[in-house]
Amino acid sequence: MTTTTSDPNRARWAALARDEPQTPAWETLATDPDGVATVRVETPAGLWLRPPDAPAGPVIMAIHGGGFVSGSAATHRRMFGHLARAAGVETFAVEYGLVPEHVFPGQLDTVTAAYRWLLGRGAGPIAVAGDSCGATLAIGLAVRLRAEDLPMPASLLLLSAWTDLEADGTSYDTGSDPFFTRELVRGLAADYLAGADPHDPLAAPIHADPRGLPPAYLQVGAEEALLDDSRRLARRMRAAGVEVRLDEFPGQVHTFQMAAGRTSVADEAVREAGSWLRSTLVR
Repeated sequence: MTTTTSDPNRARWAALARDEPQTPAWETLATDPDGVATVRVETPAGLWLRPPDAPAGPVIMAIHGGGFVSGSAATHRRMFGHLARAAGVETFAVEYGLVPEHVFPGQLDTVTAAYRWLLGRGAGPIAVAGDSCGATLAIGLAVRLRAEDLPMPASLLLLSAWTDLEADGTSYDTGSDPFFTRELVRGLAADYLAGADPHDPLAAPIHADPRGLPPAYLQVGAEEALLDDSRRLARRMRAAGVEVRLDEFPGQVHTFQMAAGRTSVADEAVREAGSWLRSTLVR
């Protein structure tokens, strides 16, 4: 593993804001995790990420971010692979369709089907992890499962969670986020919703009733525009009696964990996340 002190994640967002090529490419922002085998699955579409000596049964279902307009299991394979290795647990990175061809609730339907597939294979317990809009889907999945009286995830790992589709958080006016603005985020939300209600609890987690949701661990960059999305969700969860851990990482912006293997702070965050997930899955 090669760790550097530079911040390729911030540099990527800054280049994206300037409409310049991003180096390294998103899928190579993290280093390749040692010893993690990758197996492609066609139905449901996704990637198995299998660290050495993983126990039978427990699974992490990982949902990638990208604002519903980009990203894939492939772009997040390395980061989720580092997470799988840190947890020592098999991880299924699920694929879902992107805007504009696929809109709400299509993405949620896809991840729900993948979760049901894991249950049908006898997997369990299952944790659900997601970054950015992947975290949006992770919470939406838990809310839907609760409503349908289906087995809930053992835990939720939410990285730079996008919870407010109206972008009302005050953190858009602070910090040093080089890319995410209210206008941009509201535009992404409008395209995803395609006319649906931005207060729908299955679409916007900040409007969901958190009672009965599984334990959640939120990681967020202290400089990112979406900081308040995590803070507000954590407050609502705690008030509803949900076990919540919220860690804010100084100097970091959105989805800084994508630089796993290249920055010490990303490595620290992934180690903490993996350890926490394992504690909820392996007894």
